[in-house]
Amino acid sequence: RLGLVGPSFDQPEYNLFAREKVEVEFAQLYPSIGLTTWSPLASGVLTGKYSKGVPEGSRLSLKEFKARPDYKYFMRLAEQTEKLRPVAAKLNCTLGQLALAWCLANPNVSTVIGGASNEKQIEENLGALEVVDKLTPEILKEIDQIMGTKPKLSRSMAQVQYRLRPLRHKL
Repeated sequence: RLGLVGPSFDQPEYNLFAREKVEVEFAQLYPSIGLTTWSPLASGVLTGKYSKGVPEGSRLSLKEFKARPDYKYFMRLAEQTEKLRPVAAKLNCTLGQLALAWCLANPNVSTVIGGASNEKQIEENLGALEVVDKLTPEILKEIDQIMGTKPKLSRSMAQVQYRLRPLRHKL
């Protein structure tokens, strides 16, 4: 209508704590857009390594990270992550593998950029590929209930999506 070219890809943050952009804001753009997502482990918080405090040498132990205004928020997320441990145990995987597999299970996600500091972390991250097919609709629902982070469609976003509906096929 306006002669504009719609987006063909984006690189949003996406993990069990940061979901709104991928699951709500971009909803009308699928399948015309590809996503390369980043921070699937939420700076390592979703690995569970911060559940018993901050290990020396980890990202959250850095002076610069401790100075961030959202540092305490990350520590609260670490507590929330622990609630997923029974699900990971049921699937015979680590918390990090569960978090990565959860991102990969979203059909609208093309690629997940995972970070690793060493070879052991790379190998563990690759283990998430074996977990993806274990994420049944029931398990995904259980994860949503545990985390309580599934975004709700606000009235204003519902209006935007309704108005974009005729344009969807043109994107």
